[in-house]
Amino acid sequence: MEESTGREAVIQRLRDVGLRVTGPRLEVLQVLTAGGHMDVEAITAAARERLGTLTSQAVYEMLRHFLETGLAAKFDRPGLPAVFEIAGPPHQHALCLRCGRVENVRARVPEPTDEALLDWRMDGGAEVVFKGLCPDCLRAQEGP
Repeated sequence: MEESTGREAVIQRLRDVGLRVTGPRLEVLQVLTAGGHMDVEAITAAARERLGTLTSQAVYEMLRHFLETGLAAKFDRPGLPAVFEIAGPPHQHALCLRCGRVENVRARVPEPTDEALLDWRMDGGAEVVFKGLCPDCLRAQEGP
C-alpha cells in the first residue's frame, strides 16, 4: 500500500507541473524520489530494471523537463558527470574529491558585504560546496 501511495504522489507531482504522465517519466521520477544523487547512467539503469528498455537520451530529455519545471535539481561535479536529485528545500553539498560522492549538507550560506557586490543584482542565491574525502574513501586510504 505504501508503494501505491508513493506512486500516486509522484503522478500528482508530474501533473502539478503540467507534464503528461508516462511510464518512463513516472519511473525516472520515482528513481529520483528514492533519494541520493545519481548520474544519468545510474538513473537509466535503475529505471530500466522496471521498464525493460530505456535509453540514456530519453532520460536526458526527461531530466531537462524536470529541471525546467523545478521537479529536479542538478549538481555539477568537476571532471565527473553531473548528478541529479529531486528538488527540495535549499541546501548545500559535500563532494568527495576521490570518488565523486555527493551528500546534502544543511549549512548557512554567508552573506556578502554590501560593498563586495555593489553593482550586482543577485538572482540565484549562493552555493557552498564542502570538498574532502567521504567516509568510504577515508577508510580505504587508512587501510585494514
